[in-house]
Amino acid sequence: MKRLHVHFTVGDLDRAIVFYSGLFGQGPQVRQDDYAKWMVDDPCVNFAVSTGTRQKGFDHLGIQVEDEDELEEIETRLRQVDATVEEQRGAQCCYAVGDKSWTVDPDGTPWETFLTKGEIEEYGPDLRPTVNR
Repeated sequence: MKRLHVHFTVGDLDRAIVFYSGLFGQGPQVRQDDYAKWMVDDPCVNFAVSTGTRQKGFDHLGIQVEDEDELEEIETRLRQVDATVEEQRGAQCCYAVGDKSWTVDPDGTPWETFLTKGEIEEYGPDLRPTVNR
């Protein structure tokens, strides 16, 4: 099962956690000083908020896949429509390690496709590629 991923940058993490916990009817599965993530089954979404250094509000959309084949399938489909795809294997971001790729839609919305392989103790460098916007 693929899961939609949505990430917002917030100004007050505690207030965001209260709000989104109410919205989703559950608390976050991951909670750090600068990050929280809900893995919600209905609707099927990986929803994250962080206090990162980017502009507050919408950050990016993504698709979380279950295996390498699904990741490569989506990368191939994007390349077939002439989208620029930048791969990151072994990426360390959002307290997780895994493989991912980045692209942008025609209006500049960033999309991440990723396979989480494990957890790490730090947020990670969040080295978002410079995919043309």
